[in-house]
Amino acid sequence: MKPFLLLCTALLCSLATAQAQSNAYDHIYDPTANAAEDLKKVYAEASAAHKNVLVQVGGNWCIWCKRFYKLTTEDTTLSRTVNANYIVYHLNYSKEQKNLPLLAQFGYPQRFGFPVLLVLDAKGNRLHTQNTGLLEEADGYSSKKVLEMLKQWSPAALNPKNYVNE
Repeated sequence: MKPFLLLCTALLCSLATAQAQSNAYDHIYDPTANAAEDLKKVYAEASAAHKNVLVQVGGNWCIWCKRFYKLTTEDTTLSRTVNANYIVYHLNYSKEQKNLPLLAQFGYPQRFGFPVLLVLDAKGNRLHTQNTGLLEEADGYSSKKVLEMLKQWSPAALNPKNYVNE
């Protein structure tokens, strides 16, 4: 009886741990947010920090959105690169709130599926739309491809002074 109780306890603990891990990424997006107002604040923050804005469009229903978020927050190289170059905003797209007027302003990026990434300057001008399907590898994303994309659209990469022959 004692081994059975130990086994049941171990199973319950592992289920609780698995449940907690799956819930950790269930609230990346806020369907109740006023995205247009939030983005105004993000632009001001990006301007003050001399960074670009990285908008991840998706929803809490999207497993690939969670995978991308997890990769860019848990991979230390990616996390450092994101934090050094971007202010990140998670733009909700769900049945509760699709944010269609904003997406129209950004050229209908939802046509690429979810998540889709937008790189904006600090004034909110779209610099790039990234189809994340091109960053996939096996059942996740390629750290190498994501890092390359982040570097290619960083403020330094877009600074004309870096391309002047002296």
